[in-house]
Amino acid sequence: MYMYVLPVNSHHRWILPWTTRVTMSKPLNLSKTATNHHLRKREKEKKGNGEDDAEECDVEAWDALSSSFRQVQTVLDHNRKLIQQVNENHQSKIAENLAKNVDLIREINGNISKVISIYSDLSVDFTNIVQKRSGVKDGKDDSAET
Repeated sequence: MYMYVLPVNSHHRWILPWTTRVTMSKPLNLSKTATNHHLRKREKEKKGNGEDDAEECDVEAWDALSSSFRQVQTVLDHNRKLIQQVNENHQSKIAENLAKNVDLIREINGNISKVISIYSDLSVDFTNIVQKRSGVKDGKDDSAET
């Protein structure tokens, strides 16, 4: 039996044996986080405390995180539908439906690879943003060196 671990959020993960029925919880809601981010951004703009470069890095970091998490959530939502279809096909015990599960599971695996790739890209992007921010705090301008 193959087991798959799907990231749901920072507190939960699923281990999915393909012989059992799987149900998914509600998708992650980023709207409150995004709203709070925009409110903080406006407050900082009003203060005008001279940390424009650092704030730009913060905005860039939040935008990268938000964009990546939205992409991941879209893929996971699609996987939820695929998993539901796999469960329905499995319960039907009809040979044709069971054969369809092979392709559905391949698609799920491909989507898991997409999620891994998105997280990998996010890690690289976030590291670059943090390094850029570190250079701003130290009074360095990395863009002038490259």
